[in-house]
Amino acid sequence: MQEITIQAIQPGESSLVRRLIIENWGSERVIIHDAEYFPHELPGLIARRGGTIVGLLTYRLEYHACEIVTLNSFLPHIGVGRSLLDAVRELARQAGCVRIWLVTTNDNLSALGFYQHYGFSLYALHCGAVSRSRQIKPEIPLVGENGIPIRDELELEIWI
Repeated sequence: MQEITIQAIQPGESSLVRRLIIENWGSERVIIHDAEYFPHELPGLIARRGGTIVGLLTYRLEYHACEIVTLNSFLPHIGVGRSLLDAVRELARQAGCVRIWLVTTNDNLSALGFYQHYGFSLYALHCGAVSRSRQIKPEIPLVGENGIPIRDELELEIWI
């Protein structure tokens, strides 16, 4: 099996990242806690196996914390997500961060399991946050994974 390599998103890759975000998030923008982000404008990491892109992570650094804005593994269960988290953890540590945090939705059971297995802990529940986000981004689906209505944001964190 080919090794997974992680590299920082390069300035010329913004349109590639924008396309990947649109394909996987339904729009070029992401809404978290009523804030709007354009992941292709953020720093990030691309995972490749051979010459093929197998994952993408975007993040922002603020107040000694690293927020993961998006994380996608295009080939699940081969270590792409873990490799991206390991890489952003090291970047955050070098930047002087003490905490990494992220938000997922209540329907995203596979992500919740993955993050907790990695070592993240549940930090906060933001009831109705997704319903509010739909006022900014109406294309957010009403129902997600396993037919679960998407309503709430769950915030997870890990101290580094």
